[in-house]
Amino acid sequence: MSDYAFATPPAVSLPVLSAKPFPVRRIFCVGQNYRDHAKEMGGNPETDPPFFFMKPADAILQNGGTMPYPPGTGDLQHEAELVVAINMGGRNISPGRASDLIFGYAVGLDMTKRDVQATLKKKGRPWEMAKAFDFSAPCSAITLKTQTSAIMKGKIECRVNGEVRQSGDLGKMIWRVPQIIHYLSQQVEIAPGDLIFTGTPAGVGPVVKGDKIEATITGLTPLAVEIG
Repeated sequence: MSDYAFATPPAVSLPVLSAKPFPVRRIFCVGQNYRDHAKEMGGNPETDPPFFFMKPADAILQNGGTMPYPPGTGDLQHEAELVVAINMGGRNISPGRASDLIFGYAVGLDMTKRDVQATLKKKGRPWEMAKAFDFSAPCSAITLKTQTSAIMKGKIECRVNGEVRQSGDLGKMIWRVPQIIHYLSQQVEIAPGDLIFTGTPAGVGPVVKGDKIEATITGLTPLAVEIG
């Protein structure tokens, strides 16, 4: 007999190259972390501090999966991002210690209902229904930190049906990974199982049913999903 009122939901995890699966606890996302994208979205990269929003763990869509076109939007958009997987916790982590918390890296897509987001922003309301919907966080397998060079620079791209939509470099981040971990750990206690989506370069745009999206970062497993 179960100890709960109903069956507990299945655990969410991501595959890891050459290791056991990574259990996902929380998903944090950094907004407007590339100057070109910040300008694209009307922000000021010179003065705006980093800000974070979240997606539920079960928003994860496994690599190679099909993402159902979500209800309530006519403008679903792609945002290719570097994802950092955390396996140690703490508060007020200094940038110099941040790398100790990193388990590995992956390629992610922060799928966004852009029209919904625009409406919510105008009304000063939270973004959840534009960002935290079902299957809104496709993610590739995780590459262990020990199996890749430090992710400080490298090409990040997104293609839709083979056409390049986004092309940038991780070195163009406004806040690098150690700074992101530092800022986030001042707001919450970071814990093992957390994922951090680190922002997207310019070139975000709409996708429709039948589109095939491929996101790539040099040295990491490519991510491919289809809009169903």
